[in-house]
Amino acid sequence: MAEISQDGGGKKGGKKRSKKASTKIDMTPMVDLGFLLITFFMLTTTLAKPVVMELNMPDKTETEEKSPVKMSETLTVIPDAEKVYYYQGLPTDATTQIQKTDYSNKGIRTILFDLKKRIGDNFTIVIKATKGAKYKNMVDLLDECVITGNKRYAILEIDPDSEALIKKSGL
Repeated sequence: MAEISQDGGGKKGGKKRSKKASTKIDMTPMVDLGFLLITFFMLTTTLAKPVVMELNMPDKTETEEKSPVKMSETLTVIPDAEKVYYYQGLPTDATTQIQKTDYSNKGIRTILFDLKKRIGDNFTIVIKATKGAKYKNMVDLLDECVITGNKRYAILEIDPDSEALIKKSGL
């Protein structure tokens, strides 16, 4: 609490001065209250909850029935740092042409919408990221799959044939 100490001015002789009261405030209860408030707000605050993307993985058990995927119903998408390469068919075919686009809604999203509309529910996307692709690029591409309503997609490592197709195209 606060204390008031009064000194008597104790000198003999000279002018008489009025007594001055000096105040001294004990800050211990104020510090205790501060720490109690900090503790209260730390314990009652809700921290940002992590946003989780749902990703369904196949069972590890081997099944004898494998559903064949037609190459005419498959689009291979290769995300890179700034652009997205895509092609239909096998990278080893001489007729396969690779094209490039970007991550905007007028880029890869319109391509995915058009192919989904043309092919239907059997449309499959194969994602093969380059070494220059970042985590954000993969998340953006998976977001585009969700936005366009494509539920069939696979994430694979990029193969040398796809890398050669990119180099050969010069895009």
